[in-house]
Amino acid sequence: MGEAANITSASAGAPKLQYVTPAEIKRIREKISDRFLRAKILADIFRINALYMIRYTGSGHPGSTFSCMDVMTWLWTEEMENPNEVKADHADLYFSSKGHDVPALYALLIGLERIPFDMIHKLRKFNGLPGHPDVRTPGIIANTGSLGMGISKARGMATAKRLQGRSGKVYVLTGDGELQEGQIWESLQPTANQKFSEITMIVDHNKIQSDVYVEDTSDLGKLEEKFRIFGWEVARANGHDFQELAKVFAHFKTIKDRPQVLIADTLKGAGVSFMTRLADDGFYKFHSGAPTPEQYLAAWREISDRVNANLSSAGLEPLQFESREIPVSSIGQNLERLIPAYGDELVKLAREHKNLVAMDADLMLDTGLILFQKEFPERHIQCGIAEQDMVSLAGGMALQGALPVVHSFECFLSTRANEHFYNNATEKTKIIYAGCLAGLLPGMPGHSHQSVRGISALGSIPGLIMIQPCNEKETRMALRWAVEKNPESTYIRLVNIACECPFKLPEDYKLEVGRGVKLVDGKDILIFAYGPVMAGEAAKAAKSLSEKGISAAVMNFPWLNRVDEKWLQDLAQSYKFVVTIDDHYLTLGQGMQIRSALAGTRPGLKVLSLGLSEIPACGHNGEVLRYHELDFESMAQKIISAVT
Repeated sequence: MGEAANITSASAGAPKLQYVTPAEIKRIREKISDRFLRAKILADIFRINALYMIRYTGSGHPGSTFSCMDVMTWLWTEEMENPNEVKADHADLYFSSKGHDVPALYALLIGLERIPFDMIHKLRKFNGLPGHPDVRTPGIIANTGSLGMGISKARGMATAKRLQGRSGKVYVLTGDGELQEGQIWESLQPTANQKFSEITMIVDHNKIQSDVYVEDTSDLGKLEEKFRIFGWEVARANGHDFQELAKVFAHFKTIKDRPQVLIADTLKGAGVSFMTRLADDGFYKFHSGAPTPEQYLAAWREISDRVNANLSSAGLEPLQFESREIPVSSIGQNLERLIPAYGDELVKLAREHKNLVAMDADLMLDTGLILFQKEFPERHIQCGIAEQDMVSLAGGMALQGALPVVHSFECFLSTRANEHFYNNATEKTKIIYAGCLAGLLPGMPGHSHQSVRGISALGSIPGLIMIQPCNEKETRMALRWAVEKNPESTYIRLVNIACECPFKLPEDYKLEVGRGVKLVDGKDILIFAYGPVMAGEAAKAAKSLSEKGISAAVMNFPWLNRVDEKWLQDLAQSYKFVVTIDDHYLTLGQGMQIRSALAGTRPGLKVLSLGLSEIPACGHNGEVLRYHELDFESMAQKIISAVT
């Protein structure tokens, strides 16, 4: 089965990453007649393959993947008719609204031979299986990953099926943390009002969010009562007990006048004992990322031992596995980590400014707030997965003299709460926003999490200055400037991945609105870039160009929606060619503003703008940069082609 394939048995140990082939899965499906035992074994085999996929690529969401695996397996193998055959006159549809759990669905689709088996090695890789659901993948019927959209999409599917005279159920899985998003509750009433009995919602109630317990983030209260009040048929069951699941779904099929919701009580990380609980420091460690090789081995042994025990009870031989080595990843030297630097500086500023309050949307680990929360628990506000509520909450606090610092992933913060940003701006208060996970990279989560439109979404808001630092030093400077110098509101755009930055800021560098600083000297071409990824690639491109006799200067220009036009025009006087590089769509990015400021200032001045022109590709970081021609080699080649 490809390079490095090796046949081993379950009892031989697991020195490599193990996976189960479709032939083995087919053997079990054909040989076991007890549907409950068959589902139990299949779900664990799918766990083994999902675990392999996540560890092999080094990225994923194991906790969410495992918590819903039993429900998903039962639906696909025992309940659904013509599953996800969207063009059939009668077909049952399934999709996950949360999307984090997509390795579970991939493992199932591969096991049922709906996806080519070789894709098991291509999770979150270029031209492989995206990090969140994408309709270009066989068996996937909706793009998800941005939370809260599921019931609305399900109602849209059901409406279209009604209009076209087609029938079948629509099953949609949601997370329990996802229920904090307002759109979920907006969608419940009209779905009941229009008697969409073909819609069944399943809540994967695993009770743990990204970092901590749901009840400690934003308690959901009495869920059964809430759903009933909205007019839904409600049932509750153990999401890992197939007999309970069978009874609930059989009952739901008798309901003809209302939608149904199953609150499935599950365990995050179910099937692997050490993945089902918070760590000693109070945080959950298996929401995202990949288990260590040691953790992988322990998890594989636990699941495979259980499978083999169940196979033995059915009189069948143990599983046969194929295996591959864990890929070796190369890590650069002298890496810059902006998020820890940001978090450290925020604590220092909080000690000096007693009115500073930090807010986040269930992302303490990813936004650098752990130290802040430990030192200032009373000044840390956990808002849960509710960005609109958080931004308006910040607006109210600012009106009463607090200095709110708001945190979330930029892909959700800048867009979902956009109206609330604007409302806050009209009140002319001061708020600081930190949009993390900004830009094209990391590429593995996929387009729902690759934020490449933040500048266009927020850049025109009056009184909001946007800045993106290029390294740890500038990150600290940007935050301190926002707190102590800027009288207006500030949006700080932050890259989360560790970056190799082949440049240094001058020792005497100071932030001046609309002005940048030279990182690399050059006399022929002037390159503008911002952020650690693009500034780093620009610096390497300049070195490559110099080897070909082209002298290129690189200017770090962190201001995303402010340009000092006189400074820029004076700077460009000595260059005949200007290059702008955006970690963003070309349309309405920083480059467009630079180009506009230079337009008509000097005859013969040429401007080349580099950035994204299509939806971001999913894959490992190097793959994604090369695809979008934003790696330094592609940059250098484009510049050479443009100037010669």
